[in-house]
Amino acid sequence: MAAIVLAGCGSDGQADGSVTARDVPVRASASAASASAASASAASVSAASVSAAAAGGWHGTASRADEPRPSFVLTDTAGRRFDFARDTAGRATLLFFGYTHCPDVCPTTMADLAAARAVLGRQAAAEVTVVFVTTDPARDIPAVLRHWLDQFDSSFVGLTGTPAQLAAAQRSVGVPVALADPPTTAGTLPGGTPGDYLVGHAAQVLGIGSDDRVHVRYFADTTVAEYVADLPRLAAASRQVP
Repeated sequence: MAAIVLAGCGSDGQADGSVTARDVPVRASASAASASAASASAASVSAASVSAAAAGGWHGTASRADEPRPSFVLTDTAGRRFDFARDTAGRATLLFFGYTHCPDVCPTTMADLAAARAVLGRQAAAEVTVVFVTTDPARDIPAVLRHWLDQFDSSFVGLTGTPAQLAAAQRSVGVPVALADPPTTAGTLPGGTPGDYLVGHAAQVLGIGSDDRVHVRYFADTTVAEYVADLPRLAAASRQVP
C-alpha cells in the first residue's frame, strides 16, 4: 500500500517547491475538478507517463533511494493520537501540509487526489492513504478540518497539533515551516473579512511507497493522470525487485 504527503501555498518555481497563495490560480472547484479528472482516459495516463523517464519513471522529483517514511506524532480529527510512521506503515501514502482557508493550491490538490482515486477504482484506491496536515491550527479545528476534507474524500486523514508539533512534523519531511501573515482589519484575502490571513507553506505532495521509503515529491503542476500513473507503483513498492 502507498502513502502521499502534501504541503501547500508558498512561490511557484522556487527550489524548495513552495508556491504562494498569491501566485497560483485556482484551476477548479472541488466538485468540478473531481468530476472532470475522474473521466480521464487511459490515453491520458499513457501520455502523462512519457514525461516520467527523466525522474526514474516517477511523475515528479525522485527522492534519494534511502529516504525513510517520516516520523512524527499529531492528533487526528477524532481527537486520537496519530503516529504517522506507525499508523501508515506498509501503506502507500500521500502526505500534504496545507490549510482549509487556502484559496488555491490546497483545494486544487485535494480535488486532484480525490479524482485520481476515483479513476483508479475502489480496490486500487483502498491501497493508498492520503494524509493532510494543517498549517493553520488556530482556524482548522478538528470539526472544520474534517468537514473540509469530507468535501473531497471522506477517507482522507486530517491531522493537527500544537504549533511546535506541526513545525517539527514539517522539518521531519524536509519542507520549510509554514508562516502565517499577520491578520489585518481589512483582511488579506480577496473579498475576505476582517482578520483573514494567508499562510505561506510548501506546495509538495510526498509520495511514500508501501516499502516505507519516500520515492517522489509532487508539485503544484502535477496532473490527475500523472497521479493515476504513479499510485499503483507506490502501492506495489514492497513487491518490486531493486
